[in-house]
Order: sequence, then structure tokens, then C-alpha cells
Amino acid sequence: MKPRTLLVIGAGAAGFFCAVNAARLHPGWQVILLEKSNKLLSKVRVSGGGRCNVTHACFQLSDLLKFYPRGGAFLKKAFRHFSCADTVAWFSERGVELKTEPDGRMFPVTNDSQTIIDCLLREANTFGVQVHMHADVQSLEALPGGGFRVHTGSGGVWLADRVCVTVGGYPKPEQYHWLKALGHSFVKPVPSLFTFNMPRQSLTSLMGITVPDAQVRIKGTKWQQQGPVLITHWGLSGPAVLKLSAWAARDLAETNYHFNIQVNWLPGYHENSMLQALQQVRFTHASQKLVNRNPFQLPSRLWEFILAQSGISADIRWADLPAKEQHKLAKALCAQEYPISGKTTFKEEFVTAGGIPLSEIDPNTMQSRLCPGLYFAGEIMDVDGVTGGFNFQHAWTSGWIAAHQKNNEGQDLTAL
Repeated sequence: MKPRTLLVIGAGAAGFFCAVNAARLHPGWQVILLEKSNKLLSKVRVSGGGRCNVTHACFQLSDLLKFYPRGGAFLKKAFRHFSCADTVAWFSERGVELKTEPDGRMFPVTNDSQTIIDCLLREANTFGVQVHMHADVQSLEALPGGGFRVHTGSGGVWLADRVCVTVGGYPKPEQYHWLKALGHSFVKPVPSLFTFNMPRQSLTSLMGITVPDAQVRIKGTKWQQQGPVLITHWGLSGPAVLKLSAWAARDLAETNYHFNIQVNWLPGYHENSMLQALQQVRFTHASQKLVNRNPFQLPSRLWEFILAQSGISADIRWADLPAKEQHKLAKALCAQEYPISGKTTFKEEFVTAGGIPLSEIDPNTMQSRLCPGLYFAGEIMDVDGVTGGFNFQHAWTSGWIAAHQKNNEGQDLTAL
């Protein structure tokens, strides 16, 4: 009897995880993985500067959900099936140990993404997953008697009993046409996890400086984030900015990426408390020059820049600081505004907010609620996390659930 076939479309993290787990769990099935490019697991390879940020050491569900700007209610059910701890255990069982860095990110102890790639390729080889590259899916047709017919751009035709779509986040609405043909809609994709451009702003002359703890707020909105901020030659980056871009992704898209931010370089203070602190410094270090006495341990180049921005001479002593300049300094330290004009993709961490609406997918099975036998995993769904391993965790979780090939009533499809 001809074996049943599962066709997985997209050979990224979610696709590979779905394919290798499905082949292991259902040895009687034929599992085929289609990839449109000539590269496998390309995002895994470059993630974390080539080290692969596999997941995050966040083992409480309530805490984990805080790192996903979209999809919380859906993920609350999904993560009960496969959590961060399950990811650590899955790789450990296959000889890949993960380590936790001080910020919670988890990497293979080898510090090499090739370790993760080799593990997934070994699993695929062990369980007989067929991998075909240069297979760009053009259409997906549900057959009247059940199953699917898939057409690729090279003229290939594939028949499958089940299909799992793991193609990542499409940046253009027209790319969803072959899924819309099956009755699915989509949430308009917009970029997430990007840096802020500040053309013609003198702050960029400080490129390379990192402030370990700063607060960035988008003016006129509720959005703000606190954490490390990196000044680059084009603007601002770093974890605080990337997280802010994720949470505010839709609002920022509506502004066409032209908005104002307010930066607090010392979030332990606000303008009024800073004025009090500056007054105290004036008495304590009255005879010292401001440029030589940096009382807040800011990077020296940033401190000198802020003094100049506040119209304060480098040679002035603290005792001679006029009240007007003192107010300017407090504002520059705690509430300085900067215009943002445009965005820049953050290296390999590019993510889209948008995709197949979660209302059209069962979180306990990853099966479509509209088209039986069709499953989804990874970023094709309207789920996205902040930087730090959270998007990979969603890929592992959704891929693992889809691999079990259960219907939306919880029945194992291998028995049907």
C-alpha cells in the first residue's frame, strides 16, 4: 500500500522541526520537505552572529508570553504542548547542549550555529526526510477526495495527504495568493525588529557607543522600552530599540516610519529629580569642571556631547553652572527628543508582524480551521516575538505540534 505523504513547504527552523519530528513519530509516512532557495536553515545559520540563539531561559509560561507583541492567547495554549524547557531537552537528547548567557539567551555550548544545523540534518537523514531545493510553490490545491496537489515554479507537481506551510513571513501581500485560494485571509505584513534611522542628526557622530540602560519612548503613544541602546552611524539600535520596534510595529508602519522619540539616558531619574541631583553635584564638586566630573558614569564621549548639546562650555566649573543651562542639561539627560526618519533591517533578525490570522488556526494542532489537512508553523502565522530566541521558540513549538498530525478534535491522523 502506498504510504501517506506529508509535504512540508519551507526548509527553515519550523519546517525542519516539523519534518524531522513527523518522520520520527509516523514511520509509515513519507515526509517531503520543499525549499524554494538553494539554502537550508539560512536564518538558523546567521542567527546570533553565527552562534544561533536557539531559545531563551524563560521557563514560566506567564513570563514567556510577555515577549510576544502578538499572539499571546494563541501561544498560551501552544506552549503548554512544547515549551522552552522542552526545546532544551529535545536538543540535549540528541547530544546538543545549550548554555544560558547573562541576558537569558541560550546558545549551543559550541557557540556555532552549525551545531544546530548538523543536528537537524542528522535527524532528517536518520528518519528518511526527503529534501528538495529550488522548489518554489506557486499553487496549492485541495483535492475533492481529500489531499492536496502542489505546483512549483519549475513545473513540478506533488501530491500529498497533508501539507504543512512553514514559509516564514511574507513581506508582500500578493505572496499570499496561493493560501487565499484555499479560503485563508491574512493580516497585512509589516516589519518588526528594526533600528531607527536619524539622518543628519549629530548624535550619530558617537557611533559605537553603547549605553547599558536607557529608556526610549515614542512620542504621542504608550510605547516605551528600557535596556541597552547602541548609537550607530545611521541612528539607534540595541535591545531597547529593537523591542520597541516590535511592540509598536503597526503604529510605526502607519507613520511611514517618521516619528519622534524621547530618550532618557538615565532612567533612574526624571527631569525634576535630575535637577535636584545636579544641584547636589554643584555643591559636592563645585570647583571641578563639568567635562572632568561625569557624575552619572555615562560614556565620556556621550557626556561631552550632552554638555555641548545643552550649550555648556567644556571649561565651566560646576559652581558656575547657570540655572538655565542646568535645566537644559536635565532635559538632555532625561527627556531629549530626536526625530526618526526611516528604519533599517536588523541583520538576520528581520521579522514580519502579520500573516495568517490565528483565528483560522487551532493552537492545539496547528491545523487550519478552514481546510482540513492543512497545517501551519512558524512565522507564516500572525505571531512574532522580540529578539532573544523567542521567534525560534515559536518555530520549534509550532513545528513540533504540527508534526503530531492530529486533527482539531485531537485524533491522531496516522490512525485515520
